[in-house]
Amino acid sequence: MSKAHDHQHDHGGDATNARRLAITLVLALLYMAVEVVGGLWADSLALIADAGHMFSDAGALGLTLFAMRFARRPATTQRTYGSYRAEILAALVNGATLVAVAMYIFIEAFERLRTPPEVQGGLMLAVASGGLLVNGAGLWILHNGHDANLNMRGAWLHVLTDTLGSLQAIIAGALIWAYGWYWVDPLASVLIGLLVIYSSWSLIRQSVAVLMEGAPGHINVDDVRSALLALPHVANVHDLHVWTITSGFVALSAHVTCPGDHNHDSLLSQAQRMLAERFGIRHTTIQIDRDSACEGTSHPPFN
Repeated sequence: MSKAHDHQHDHGGDATNARRLAITLVLALLYMAVEVVGGLWADSLALIADAGHMFSDAGALGLTLFAMRFARRPATTQRTYGSYRAEILAALVNGATLVAVAMYIFIEAFERLRTPPEVQGGLMLAVASGGLLVNGAGLWILHNGHDANLNMRGAWLHVLTDTLGSLQAIIAGALIWAYGWYWVDPLASVLIGLLVIYSSWSLIRQSVAVLMEGAPGHINVDDVRSALLALPHVANVHDLHVWTITSGFVALSAHVTCPGDHNHDSLLSQAQRMLAERFGIRHTTIQIDRDSACEGTSHPPFN
């Protein structure tokens, strides 16, 4: 005997997050062009690296918007869960893009550390300051929706690391302008690259965990098993699986054994209520089996 609860996305929230992403995307594209021109003019790798990161931001924001719209497609007979995983794939691509940008920065920085070119510190400082303002605005716009799902979090992380990158470029520009320390420019770009790697690791790890159908990090499967065993008349719990379809959509399936003369409907309702209230799991498929003496005989599942 089983029952599944339908998962509903908050489409109003999705529409609001889509508007936030679109505004931030426009800001990123506009100032990316400014940083490219300013970086070439000032001969600053830190500015060019920041522009490259902003370009990846624009791509990430665009991908996030596409994934949000794609994920709204209804379920079909071939894709019974719909297209929710598009959001997770977009988050994984965002993380991988961040790593690729960091690798490029490291290679360029190594060459410049060997022979630091002259950099126009004043221009670098001015352009990086504008970048900080633009990225700060993007962070503010995305802040209220950045915990909505992994996809939104990935976009927010892009903007956050770019904001910190702009801050490092400002510091480097100030040191070059004041003291002529040209080696600070490639050093700042390396620090930006390390920051990018650090911020992308958690995103990649969580995305892969979802795609590999691992248990959500905030749920202890042993605790779920113990909670089910603690229900009245439950003799055994086996074939217990907990996984994530997409951010905020946790699913569970399990076989629960109890005496054959017990009211299975009552036990099923207790189990579903407990899982929802204690663990926040509302999409469940629970098979109620009779005790071991009658193993193999069970009520058919229903939805």
